[in-house]
Amino acid sequence: METFGLPGAAINPLYSAMKARGGIRHTLARHVEGASHMADGYTRAAPGNIGVCIGTSGPAGTDMITGLYAAQADSQPILCITGQAPVAVLDKEDFQAVGISAIAEPVTKMAKTVLESAQVPGTFQKAFQLMRSSRPGPVLIDLPLDVQQAEIEFDIDTYEPLPVTPPRATEAQAEKILDMLAEAERPLIVAGGGVLNADAADELVELAELLDIPVSPTLMGWGAIPDDHPLMAGMVGIQTHTRYGNATFLDSDVVLGLGNRWANRHTGDLETYRSGRRFIHVDIEPTQIGRVFAPDYSVVSDAGAALEALLTAARRRADSGQGLGFAGWARQCAARKGTLHRKTHFDDVPIKPQRVYQEMNAAFGREVTYVTTIGLSQIAGAQMLHAYRPRSWINAGQAGPLGWTGPAALGVARALPDTTVVALSGDYDFQFMVEELAVGAQHRIPYVHVVVNNSYLGLIRQAQRGFDMDFEVSLAFDNINATGDSAGYGVDHVAVAEGLGCQAVRVEAPEKIRGALEDAARRAEANRVPVVVEVILERVTNVSMGTSLSAINEFEPMAERPEDAPTALTALAVPE
Repeated sequence: METFGLPGAAINPLYSAMKARGGIRHTLARHVEGASHMADGYTRAAPGNIGVCIGTSGPAGTDMITGLYAAQADSQPILCITGQAPVAVLDKEDFQAVGISAIAEPVTKMAKTVLESAQVPGTFQKAFQLMRSSRPGPVLIDLPLDVQQAEIEFDIDTYEPLPVTPPRATEAQAEKILDMLAEAERPLIVAGGGVLNADAADELVELAELLDIPVSPTLMGWGAIPDDHPLMAGMVGIQTHTRYGNATFLDSDVVLGLGNRWANRHTGDLETYRSGRRFIHVDIEPTQIGRVFAPDYSVVSDAGAALEALLTAARRRADSGQGLGFAGWARQCAARKGTLHRKTHFDDVPIKPQRVYQEMNAAFGREVTYVTTIGLSQIAGAQMLHAYRPRSWINAGQAGPLGWTGPAALGVARALPDTTVVALSGDYDFQFMVEELAVGAQHRIPYVHVVVNNSYLGLIRQAQRGFDMDFEVSLAFDNINATGDSAGYGVDHVAVAEGLGCQAVRVEAPEKIRGALEDAARRAEANRVPVVVEVILERVTNVSMGTSLSAINEFEPMAERPEDAPTALTALAVPE
């Protein structure tokens, strides 16, 4: 088990037990919110993981709330354990005594202050069942000091976890879905994060291949089908998307959603999104069905169980000569991937961000795990980077808290010590919780942190265009301690990273990006510390986005020849 946290007076008995018993690795964070994001990253890194964060219940507990929210929003199981004042003084405004369970309740599946020591085993037993049941999510257990110190009778050798029994699609439901797909001419599968939570990426690809149906992953499901698979249709959305992905969706007539939420950054304007197509929705959580819009048919099921039922029914039909096949539509979608490319090969100085993602594709290749949260950096990254494996794109999708990226990357790197982990931040995200870099230096947790620095709150600045303003979003100032062209960009991220025990390099010329990235990966592995690559961007860049799938604003030139987008998945098809 992996834990992340900070000891304190009210949680010291738990730390004492951890020390005495051994077997639980602990990573000392610099901030308890950082510990919660580390636990979140650890959970997301591999199937079956549950990260644990530990602190006291006062300010440490309240610091964890953002981490609980981020995990809850993206259906991730993490366990927060807080140490509370003794039971007898809980209503006496004791030092750092706060009703943390009431505060955490809206963003957890269970938040409980345990008042009787004999209830501790059962509370943990229930917590692990809840975290893995239905829509996964976080739990907080609050342990008063005297409850931690009491002795109870407990036989660990006969302990059995409570069963987790996810809902499963029936044979009849699978047949109904296939009947609706059979009525389509241009079906599409939208694969959400529930497919990854169910560890069912292989089944997804098998079903798509069996039926010849293209797949569009959501941001949370990206990597469930390799980006270079012929049936990978491209991501759909008003921010994180490919142009050919949106075009394919708008040409579809039946959409099967598996383990997805119909999130607004995916759908955009619902009238455009829904017009001319029927929808089937499969989700593990009953209250998700119809939450955004009423589907034409729905099934409450774990995504993996639904895929198993669909595969069984589809194979049976194929064996009897009644199989579905959409090979012509699939070829049409695959050909579309060679069109509608955005240009990435810019030689401008200061650097345009599109060039950074082109060089990241070239430098890191297929065997990389990306970690990021929110901002223009994340949106552009999701438009231009590539994901080839399940959980190779780890993103705080719905909550998108600034500062999540760095500590989450540490949690991912803890879980995947033999994987190249690359974090992607804008300068503001990087400055939130930058102190956690010291955790990587102290505990020898290597990863590469790419910081695209335009010294702006770029996404907010772009949103302010609609209000005809550029107000309180610039981070630039003349740094009296810095020299060179980037001195006017304010914070010296290289100096900060080095002061925290890490290594760092600044890049100001586009032709030097790839070498710096490749060198950073080597240095991270050799020195076992985080390595920061700061790329100095042009101050103002507008990234492609809009309010509707049919009305995406493009601010830069489109690719006109293959050399304009050299790391595109399919080379641009140039008309003869």
